[in-house]
Order: sequence, then structure tokens, then C-alpha cells
Amino acid sequence: MADLNRLKQEFLEYLEIEKGRSLKTVENYDRYLTRFFKQAEVKNPSDITDDAVRQYRLWLNRQSSKTAKSDLATRDTTSGFGRSSASLAGTLKKNTQNYYLIALRVFLKYLAKRSIPSLAPEKIELAKTAGRDLDLINNNELERLLKAPMDNLPVQAGNIKALRDRAILELFFSTGLRVSELCSLDRDTIDLSRDEFSIRGKGEKVRLVFLSDTARQAIKTYLAKRKDMNEALFINLSEINPSASLRAGKSGENEGRLTSRSIERIIKKYAIKAGITKKVTPHTLRHSFATDLLQNGADIRSVQMMLGHSSVSTTQIYTHVTDKQLREIHKKFHRH
Repeated sequence: MADLNRLKQEFLEYLEIEKGRSLKTVENYDRYLTRFFKQAEVKNPSDITDDAVRQYRLWLNRQSSKTAKSDLATRDTTSGFGRSSASLAGTLKKNTQNYYLIALRVFLKYLAKRSIPSLAPEKIELAKTAGRDLDLINNNELERLLKAPMDNLPVQAGNIKALRDRAILELFFSTGLRVSELCSLDRDTIDLSRDEFSIRGKGEKVRLVFLSDTARQAIKTYLAKRKDMNEALFINLSEINPSASLRAGKSGENEGRLTSRSIERIIKKYAIKAGITKKVTPHTLRHSFATDLLQNGADIRSVQMMLGHSSVSTTQIYTHVTDKQLREIHKKFHRH
């Protein structure tokens, strides 16, 4: 009988090498499957049964926030889990539960592909979830956010940190990039003589994104102040001597490059400075990018391509807040 842990390792290698999944995705699948194996007490593929999965789903669904944070969120060799998205109160979110189930279903498909007897993957149905909420800010709030880096700072034209942060915000809104995509950018990725560049996104898919004149000028102004030789477009800057903080030749491919967490903190800081009380994240700017296009008449398929969504159904979450025609019909024909 095949050992589940060995099969899991081969599955993870298959995801990385043959399917081209990111290391982060592979790491997450490892954690999700490790939790299932431990909780369901399965040792072999034949142990994965309808009843084992049902009991596991009940266990997931009944986790209190306190239990979820201590049992699911602690990264150790026993649980195999990193940070959980358990809600601060109540039980584990349905979306989070589905992440565990999707990992198991993909693993079962892999077993079926290898003709290894186990539970049929189609027997695992995902939990029904509420429609996805969008983190949206209005146009006035967006304008204040974009201007925030250059407000209330001394010697604005020479403040390289402010120039960097303004370039980050303008680039997000101009392109709709994911935060991981923005972090990966190098200086030579963007030709400032053109208004477009290619980005490699999820699933190693390459798409074309476009620079507004404002974003291009913000990047140009920021780079003109850079004196280092670091290849990354957006870097950490020393408060004391930013021009000498990062030099070529340092070990490590990502030395000095801003991380996703750093950019999240930057945006949160400027949202507070702009007087925005809502939660604002890099994804908020991606949402603003998409809704701005749709509100101004762009078709859903074009927006799908610019966002890098594999399916148009993912892009359709934006349509309920952007359908001008329905709004006008309501205004014209509804008695009020």
C-alpha cells in the first residue's frame, strides 16, 4: 500500500515542476494536506473515505476563533500550518475552509491520474459562501490617497521616500497589478519611453499592462533620485542616507526589495494620512482600477485580460457596482 506522505511529496513536486505552481502555493498545499492527514488519521489513500472527509469538515466548521488561531495558525511540524485567516470571532470562515478542501480535491485528482485507488475527487463539494465583498473607496478618497505621499512632508521634490511611495500608488491604480507582481518588478522591466510593459502573473501567465502618463512621470521622477545600483524597482530606503543604502553585489536576489507586507504598511499609512477610515490595501487599488474601467465603459472581457483573471466569472464580481445602465433605468422608471 502506497504511503500517503510519500505520495504527498510527489504531488507537491508535480505541482511545482509540471504544473508550474509558485513555491507559496506548494507550501500552502503542503500545510492543508498535513492538517487533513493528522486530523482524519489517514495513513493510506484507501483511508480517505466519505466518512473521513465528512468528519474533517465538521471539525473545520466547528473551530472557534480561539481554537482556530491556536491550532490552525501556529506553524509547527505537527500542524504544518502558517498564518490562518480565521475570523477574529466566531468560527473559521467558509472561504478558508474551502482552501483546505480544494487542496484535498486536487490531491485526489492527482491520485486518480496515477490510478491509485482513493476517494473520487468530485465527491468533495465546497462549502457555499456569501458573495465576495469589495474593498472600495470613492473617487474623492482615491484622489486624497494618491496625493498623500506628497502632502505634509518637507522639501517634497527631494524626498525620495515620498517619491517612491507616490510611484507605488500611481502604478497600482494605473495597472491593476497584484501586490506580488509589483514587488517583483525590476528597473529594466519598464521602458519609460513606452506606455506598456509585460508582467508575469499567477500561473506564470504573461499579460500586458498599461502606464498612465501620471504613473510614468511618478516612476521617472523617483528613479531620477535613485543613486544605488539595485535592480529592484521598489526598494527599502535608509532614512539617513537613501542614496548609499543599497549597492550592487550584495548577496541574495531579493536584497533590499520591498516585500508585500512592507507595501501593505505603506498604503495603510497613507490611507490614514488621507483621512480614510475604511481598510485600504493594495487590493483596494486593484478594485479601484477595475471599477474605474467598467464605470467608464470598458467591456468585461478586456478588464479580465488586464487583471489577469483566468475566468471572466472572477471579474464579474465588479459588475454589480458598475452597471450604469441599470442605475439609469432605476432612476427613470422607479416611482419614488
